[in-house]
Amino acid sequence: MEATLNARVQPLTGMQWLILVTAGVGFAFDIYEVVVQALVLRPVLVDLGGFTPGSREFNHWAGLMLFAPVVLGGLASLAGGYLTDRLGRQKVLVWSIVLYGTAAFMSGLASSLGELIFWRCITVAGACVEFVAAIAWLTEMFPDARRRESALGWTQACATLGNFVMAGAYYAAVTWGDRLPEIHGAHAAWRYMFFFGALPAIPLIIIRPFLPESPVWQSKRAAGTLHRPSFAELFAPRLRRITVLSTALVACGYAMAFGLLQHIPRLVPSLPQVAVLSQKEQQQWVSWVHLQQDFGGIAGRILLALLVTRLVVRGPIYRWTMAAAVVSVPLVLLGPGMRYASLFGFGAALISLFMALQHSFWGNYLPRLFPVHLRGTGESFAVGVGGRVLAPFAALATTQLANIVPGATPGARLALSMTLATGIAVLCGFLLSWRMPEPPADLPED
Repeated sequence: MEATLNARVQPLTGMQWLILVTAGVGFAFDIYEVVVQALVLRPVLVDLGGFTPGSREFNHWAGLMLFAPVVLGGLASLAGGYLTDRLGRQKVLVWSIVLYGTAAFMSGLASSLGELIFWRCITVAGACVEFVAAIAWLTEMFPDARRRESALGWTQACATLGNFVMAGAYYAAVTWGDRLPEIHGAHAAWRYMFFFGALPAIPLIIIRPFLPESPVWQSKRAAGTLHRPSFAELFAPRLRRITVLSTALVACGYAMAFGLLQHIPRLVPSLPQVAVLSQKEQQQWVSWVHLQQDFGGIAGRILLALLVTRLVVRGPIYRWTMAAAVVSVPLVLLGPGMRYASLFGFGAALISLFMALQHSFWGNYLPRLFPVHLRGTGESFAVGVGGRVLAPFAALATTQLANIVPGATPGARLALSMTLATGIAVLCGFLLSWRMPEPPADLPED
């Protein structure tokens, strides 16, 4: 007992700090790369497509821009999870970041919507693969359970730093972009935002040789006891219920992001207090509301990091998060917040808190369900299929419902469609959460 207590208070080594910083930066730019397309969607479609905001054509392309990259990214993460179990956690982690950094830079040079979607698909694919590899890597780099939970919780909290960086960068690009070099003859803020997403690839190329591989994975491979990963094994009797249920629950939770949060930058300019402002001032309001969302997001991730080190059970964390979301979504989108921009920002921050909390929840929960040789594969299936293939249908539902639901203005119709698409998903998540299995205290072995 004394040895165990002493082990728990040992300070982190320099290598462990490097691991945490690498994972934290990766998580931050994962979120940046996935969310930035929602932030700049309106100006992108106006500049490259010439569409009128709120028109049927605008909504069609908005749905496609928010849907296609994430779905293809989710499918790519399945391959990434498999490669993580086959080739190693560290190798896949680093090269996935290099891939999405390069594609992000090329997105800033796109001259058509088709070209932009192509590069965005590659960018999001790299970000999705990085998330899976990083979670498996961190889980196995910290054998002590309490330290492992803290490492996963706090590094995932760094993801919200990516949102803060994005909000600040967008405000700067909108306000002072005319001082930056022209791209295709203009100072489009959205192009500078994509360029900024390429930054993490540069330091990672330098530090890659110093990053260790997972000792658990490496020792099993060296001993010849590492089983070959198989998607079919996820549906064997012992894992079938866990695989199906976790995939469905991830889809319900991620629907908050795709059906609601990603549409807020389009909704803000339609608020009465914002609609009367100039286009530049409207986009500054977009960045301000996004910053408020970021405060909610980081609060949710910090709350999760505190909860997982103090609570033995995991199911109630997700269950009551979804219950709170069921109540909050209609209050924010159909209540007084739609008449007062400041109140709307507070409501958006609250929903962002719920989204971030359950997003971090899966990073702590899923690795404890699957054995070593299926850790990346199982996690990539739940997050890739549930969070990146099924959940993005909420984005399509929101954009298409906005064409047919009643409402006095395009903004009112968009708010109602966001409520319907997201509210149904989070209600299903709450009901399904009562079937969640409680993971074992120790990581499952092969």
